[in-house]
Amino acid sequence: MVAAGLATSSWFAAHKTGDSTQSGGVGAPQQVRSAQVWESRLPGLDNREQALRQWRGKVMVLNFWATWCPPCLREIPGFKRLQQHLGPHGLQIVGVALDDADKARAFATRMDMPYPVLLGGVAAMDLGRAAGNPLGGLPYTAVFDRQGRCVATQVGEMPEARLRAIVEPLL
Repeated sequence: MVAAGLATSSWFAAHKTGDSTQSGGVGAPQQVRSAQVWESRLPGLDNREQALRQWRGKVMVLNFWATWCPPCLREIPGFKRLQQHLGPHGLQIVGVALDDADKARAFATRMDMPYPVLLGGVAAMDLGRAAGNPLGGLPYTAVFDRQGRCVATQVGEMPEARLRAIVEPLL
């Protein structure tokens, strides 16, 4: 039931953002409120508040995920590889865990995630809406260029090759 709801939510969100495919795909970022995204602050895994603006000037991939979401978990190894290979060239992946804080911490530690993970809650759901995901489908990814503009969004699993094709020209 939850999976069906998420799939339906993802489908509607994908079409609302101008996405041309039913199963996810890269969408047009017209709904993204970039200024609100960059002013957002969320706690990190250490509970210290983190401002997204600290990553301004980099190509930022903002990825919303949860430990109970299979497509979310499938895309994380690709995100790890991209961060490790392209991070030195200006890529910054930022995960936003919409999950229980203890579960998110344990998972991020176990997976040895080489990028910041911020913890969700109401502020994270507000951030997701500002980032162009009004229905809250997971996983959700928004890509921002070095000038802070959103250049791509995707509801649903983001394949590593597709994300690489989006971010490499921006680096």
